[in-house]
Amino acid sequence: MALFVRLLALALALALGPAATLAGPAKSPYQLVLQHSRLRGRQHGPNVCAVQKVIGTNRKYFTNCKQWYQRKICGKSTVISYECCPGYEKVPGEKGCPAALPLSNLYETLGVVGSTTTQLYTDRTEKLRPEMEGPGSFTIFAPSNEAWASLPAEVLDSLVSNVNIELLNALRYHMVGRRVLTDELKHGMTLTSMYQNSNIQIHHYPNGIVTVNCARLLKADHHATNGVVHLIDKVISTITNNIQQIIEIEDTFETLRAAVAASGLNTMLEGNGQYTLLAPTNEAFEKIPSETLNRILGDPEALRDLLNNHILKSAMCAEAIVAGLSVETLEGTTLEVGCSGDMLTINGKAIISNKDILATNGVIHYIDELLIPDSAKTLFELAAESDVSTAIDLFRQAGLGNHLSGSERLTLLAPLNSVFKDGTPPIDAHTRNLLRNHIIKDQLASKYLYHGQTLETLGGKKLRVFVYRNSLCIENSCIAAHDKRGRYGTLFTMDRVLTPPMGTVMDVLKGDNRFSMLVAAIQSAGLTETLNREGVYTVFAPTNEAFRALPPRERSRLLDAKELANILKYHIGDEILVSGGIGALVRLKSLQGDKLEVSLKNNVVSVNKEPVAEPDIMATNGVVHVITNVLQPPVMVVMNDMLMVSLWSNLPQERGDELADSALEIFKQASAFSRVRCLLAPVYQKLLERMKH
Repeated sequence: MALFVRLLALALALALGPAATLAGPAKSPYQLVLQHSRLRGRQHGPNVCAVQKVIGTNRKYFTNCKQWYQRKICGKSTVISYECCPGYEKVPGEKGCPAALPLSNLYETLGVVGSTTTQLYTDRTEKLRPEMEGPGSFTIFAPSNEAWASLPAEVLDSLVSNVNIELLNALRYHMVGRRVLTDELKHGMTLTSMYQNSNIQIHHYPNGIVTVNCARLLKADHHATNGVVHLIDKVISTITNNIQQIIEIEDTFETLRAAVAASGLNTMLEGNGQYTLLAPTNEAFEKIPSETLNRILGDPEALRDLLNNHILKSAMCAEAIVAGLSVETLEGTTLEVGCSGDMLTINGKAIISNKDILATNGVIHYIDELLIPDSAKTLFELAAESDVSTAIDLFRQAGLGNHLSGSERLTLLAPLNSVFKDGTPPIDAHTRNLLRNHIIKDQLASKYLYHGQTLETLGGKKLRVFVYRNSLCIENSCIAAHDKRGRYGTLFTMDRVLTPPMGTVMDVLKGDNRFSMLVAAIQSAGLTETLNREGVYTVFAPTNEAFRALPPRERSRLLDAKELANILKYHIGDEILVSGGIGALVRLKSLQGDKLEVSLKNNVVSVNKEPVAEPDIMATNGVVHVITNVLQPPVMVVMNDMLMVSLWSNLPQERGDELADSALEIFKQASAFSRVRCLLAPVYQKLLERMKH
């Protein structure tokens, strides 16, 4: 139980950040991960840390909470081992690692931490060992034995062939002239080395990884009498060039070099700061169609967006990536950076061919594929990566391609491919005009659209915007995915083909033979002017068959103009509700006063639990939904039921008993309407009297 409480406290600290710890100074990410590893290993004794080792390699990591449960590093399975935490050692016959390591000088400590090769090379120099054994305060970032062994033979030969210059200088570059512990190693800081005061770059990432010139810190804070030793996984070398200088001297960046010069970004890339450049090689540029590449290179704004999409706001070394990570570029796009074994991935693709090329102002990773942001693309290019290819083919066949690849400020309303699962319409004059009404004459962003806004199309139509609780619609079609904003145009992915309004509600009803009886009823009730003038109506329109299906008694009631108007007004909502704006249930107020219950289930719209035969016939002053029954206002339903109850209460005994249960149920339902409860009281009393007998 105590262990659980400690783990919970640590989890809260990790979740809320270092500043959330209540006791003592805030812990660094590295220290928090080390603390988690210590807690996971506590069952094995004091000062034992749980360590994750990637299967098939010698790579080890102190474990954070996420990695502990996933048991993977860069997609590779790991095994848990338990080792002495830094600064402690085992004692024969005792559990765990109860003893602190004895303090020795720096030279002796190198052997303790597993950097005996560094000891060996220190011995070969004339000056360094006495310095490491003598008085003073130093920090040494000591390469592991494996790090020295992985050096290319020619590099190692050049070092050991001139030990008192090359090797000495290399070792001094790993040293700092003061004690520096991990709580002082801040992200983006530089330390002054003991070799010609050259800078060492430090990066301390939120996941607890610490890098020194992109070499990962393996074991930290090994105290010595005259300093501290940190074990790292690479031999580091001095950094002399900035990012711009590296671009200028590398042949593989010829196209990039020209693009940077044309964009004016060279000033930033040679200045101060800490950036990550995902540098596209010549090969990456060659993969892009020449038409697209020439368009971008000739457009300063698109070119700048393209290059900024390859620059991260801070330095990101490869060793910092142990799982998927979202990072933001200077252009504002989010990239998913991950890893698979030793390979880095961007948006799931292993396109990084050379990693961790250090510069004085950041780090460069070579990539073999261009990362073109949406902001540098045409509408055609945006659509190529979306689920609207069928619609794009229709626009192209209709001769509208120039609008989608040019420099007009437009918004394309493109229906999803699934909309055309039953086939595409023939390209005729009607289809061309319909498609022109799917192109808005302005470059929009959905977040700025508002309810009641009108948008003008290339076809000359005015489209209305409807904002609902969970959807944003333009006429009958609703936006189904996030915007894609290109260089000049924006792509809205829509859930259906848009149908522009064609006349008023009365025009729609008069133009459809299915509604001849409804039109006559509207005229008789004096509602023609209402449905012809400007407004926002939702009309549930009964077909001729719906009127013919009415019982004679209800049909005769429609002969009364006042009662007819009351029933028709119950079919008219006082706002526009298209099917895409219906949630589980919407209560729509009618012109009659009562509310209609409109619902959507399995893509079927229902009103008062009756299915709508055809939704979303758009009109300039509303929308028409076709129904196959005449809706009855609640009061009308109750009055019909009251009549049945009254008749029953006067029936002979032998016939009335058969209807007793039904009558009582009718009363319960009817009495729920407070407006008619008072009318029911006499009938109810008579009903009770009959039931007593």
